[in-house]
Amino acid sequence: MADEKKTPSAAEKAEKEKEGKAAKAAKSSKAAKGPSLVGEAPPTPKGYVPRLRKSYNEQIAPGLQKDKKYPNIMAVPRVEKISINMGIGEAKSDVKVLEEALYVITMITGQKPAQRRSKKSIANFKLRENVIIGLSVTLRGPRMYEFMDRFINLSLPRLLDFSGIDANGFYGRGKFTTRSPQPHIIPQCDYNSVAKPLGLA
Repeated sequence: MADEKKTPSAAEKAEKEKEGKAAKAAKSSKAAKGPSLVGEAPPTPKGYVPRLRKSYNEQIAPGLQKDKKYPNIMAVPRVEKISINMGIGEAKSDVKVLEEALYVITMITGQKPAQRRSKKSIANFKLRENVIIGLSVTLRGPRMYEFMDRFINLSLPRLLDFSGIDANGFYGRGKFTTRSPQPHIIPQCDYNSVAKPLGLA
């Protein structure tokens, strides 16, 4: 005897409709928030002191004070913040570029980047107003020292034919600007999963 087909009851139909609406609402809210961040770093443990900051407090700062004869330890130069920027002009036509850029900069810095949008429309560049064209992160405290430690000791030595940092990068009142022409030197990211290399400044 052939099995009889079970007809869903009204309660089952109502529950399926409810699940479908919930899934649709979750999908729309996710799309409204933008692409999700992959591999976001955990928060810094309480009381943690980075290796570079410890070295600065115990060796570098006292050495500079003695060498340059600063009257006070507070007069010794220190790094206040590090700003990391990434231009993603191609994201205006390809959402995947934005997702990859978010992944890369989050893995490198350990925090969510701020999105930079275009202020006006430019027809020659096929650019519309209020479109995401860049990402920016400002690092302070332990994350700043950790990033600087990795950049100096791991990333710069991996540069092809590296012969030192350009002294012309210093400008203004102690500000320094450099860029990463070879993004594969950053060890935190798996660039095999990224379609196109992205540069940092």
